[in-house]
This record gives sequence, C-alpha cells and structure tokens, in this order.
Amino acid sequence: MKYVLMSKATRHLEAGIPPSQASTDALHDFLQELKEAGILVAAEQFYPSSSGLRMSFSKPGDRPVLTWGPLDEVKELVSSFTIIEVNSEEEAIEWALRMPDPNGYGEGIIELRRIYEQSSTFVDSLQQGLEHELRSQIGMWKNR
Repeated sequence: MKYVLMSKATRHLEAGIPPSQASTDALHDFLQELKEAGILVAAEQFYPSSSGLRMSFSKPGDRPVLTWGPLDEVKELVSSFTIIEVNSEEEAIEWALRMPDPNGYGEGIIELRRIYEQSSTFVDSLQQGLEHELRSQIGMWKNR
C-alpha cells in the first residue's frame, strides 16, 4: 500500500522563510531512515504559492478560472510530500508519527492519505459495494 505524507504550508514558508536548520536536519534523517527501511518512494518540496496558480472549474465544459499566487488559504496549501510504500495502515501511521515538524516553527501540519491504486483499491471498494447491495437484497427477501 502506498501512502502520502503531505506537509501543509505555513506563513513562514509562504513568506520565503526556510525551515529551521534543526528541522531540515531532522527531516533529512527521517528521509534517510525511510530509504534505509526500503519504503521511500518519493519526497519533494514545493516553492511558495507565489510561484504558481490555481485552476478552478466552476461549470462543466467551461474554461477554468485562473488565480495566480500567492494564494490566501495558507493552511490549505501543500508545501511538500513524501510517498511511502508499506504493508499496512498501522505501519504508515507509525512512520507518520515519526515525521518531524516540517518547518520547525511550531505551525507544522502533516496529513497522511492512502494513495488510490487502480489494481486493488477500485476492485476492493467495488466488491464491497456489490456485497453490501447483495446483502441488502437477501435481507429484503428474508423479511417478506
């Protein structure tokens, strides 16, 4: 299973203030541990939102509305991501809990999300939905 650890942006990063040296060192050590454990897939950091844009789709078929950075909703922005491949959700959570504060200024937020994998997740959720539907129909027949 693949999981992504997304570090949310902070006012410091959006202002161009780099993470503290202690935070940079701790993150480097953490990424090295992931690599040595053989579970690191990728790790990247983004420039502040002032270097990007947001595309909003308000109506199907219309051209998107472009909003050039910097973007206002700092806590909604992602500043970096780390992708790991592990055997269970529990293992992903254990690694996520070891990840240091991404900026070192006490505003860090990390979000852990499972990555959708077409080969298994879609089939699993489709199968679960079908099983639920069949159980409902069987229950209806039993209660007649």
